[in-house]
Amino acid sequence: MRFFGAVLAGSLAVFIAVSAQAKDQERGAVTNLPIPRFVSLKTGEGNVRRGPSLTHRIDWVFKARGMPLEVTGEFGHWRRVQDRDGVGGWVHYSLLSGVRTAIVETDLTPLYSRADPESAVNAYLEAGVIARIDQCAVEWCRIRAEGHKGWTPKPTLWGVRAGEVID
Repeated sequence: MRFFGAVLAGSLAVFIAVSAQAKDQERGAVTNLPIPRFVSLKTGEGNVRRGPSLTHRIDWVFKARGMPLEVTGEFGHWRRVQDRDGVGGWVHYSLLSGVRTAIVETDLTPLYSRADPESAVNAYLEAGVIARIDQCAVEWCRIRAEGHKGWTPKPTLWGVRAGEVID
């Protein structure tokens, strides 16, 4: 009987740990993808609506192809998104891409040849530049923007989470 109790207690501990992880990784009801998550604007222009249908009013129009957006909700073919300023609403899923991009947050952000601040600088990027993410390690991301590529520390970017690894 004691053995059964020990096994039951251990199983309960594992169940609680798994439940805590599941809570931290909420999934979208439509796509089963993590929420929140980052995507990018596939087109050069995208209407942002007050609600998830064509009958809802257009509140904003995003006008930057590749702009990173954070998905915070799902309903049918619609995704609730927000930009780096927290502005957003509902966008049709066909306007979004899974290609990862980021916005340079810090003016004159150096692009290093390696993930090392002592390495050569390939270029400097202005704040607001949209860059494509090639990969990210724990503290650095390799990005491409305006014909230049290199590594930059994550805190200089919006569109990738601290500690997130992208292969």
